[in-house]
Amino acid sequence: QVQLVESGGDLVQPGGSLRLSCVGNGSISSFNVMGWHRRFPGKQRELVAHIYTGGMANYADSVRGRFTISRDNAKNTLYLQMDNLKPEDTANYSCFGRLPFNRGDSWGQGTQVTVSS
Repeated sequence: QVQLVESGGDLVQPGGSLRLSCVGNGSISSFNVMGWHRRFPGKQRELVAHIYTGGMANYADSVRGRFTISRDNAKNTLYLQMDNLKPEDTANYSCFGRLPFNRGDSWGQGTQVTVSS
């Protein structure tokens, strides 16, 4: 199973931007679906965005228009571009990859994003 490691989290001001990266230690092309979850300080979890092999992406209403998910299979990397960040975006962001037919899934350890003035 490919291991995933996130990076890019930081403390930013409202309205700022960050780009999160999720790097696999092997090819991520076998993951037909990859995406990002976030865990809020209150421990609630939300599916932020996910993307399919062909590039079709879906977003939570809370981030649509502000976040962009993408994947670069050649670099074994999944990205989340976050623009116009809001305090309510403060959370620990984790990436995941899923294999088809319930073959398994991989999760990163998470990276912290804090939006505060």
